[in-house]
Amino acid sequence: MFVLSGYEYFLGFLLVCSAVPAIAIISSQLLRPKRQGVERRTTYESGMEPIGGAWIQFNIRYYMFSLVFVIFDVETVFLYPWAVAFNQLGLLAFAEALVFIAILVIGLVYAWRKGALEWS
Repeated sequence: MFVLSGYEYFLGFLLVCSAVPAIAIISSQLLRPKRQGVERRTTYESGMEPIGGAWIQFNIRYYMFSLVFVIFDVETVFLYPWAVAFNQLGLLAFAEALVFIAILVIGLVYAWRKGALEWS
């Protein structure tokens, strides 16, 4: 039936993965309350009326701090499989991991010198 044999399960998985969000969206449209009152249109935050405008400027340091965190979080994701298979990989993989870590250390030093890690 299929030209590529062995991909029937993948096709089924793909169909299920695309059907679940569609079913969730359709069911939420059908089951939601339909009333549109004045209270439903008001904005609130944590059950209280908001004070002031919604558009406030955050300091760029918060974004820089979070970017540095994400970079080093992704580093652990890439280093974990390498650490698990360390005995089978050999010396070349060890050298590649050292280059990877060196690039990240250079990025950390750059962020440190630019003051991205200063919280105050």
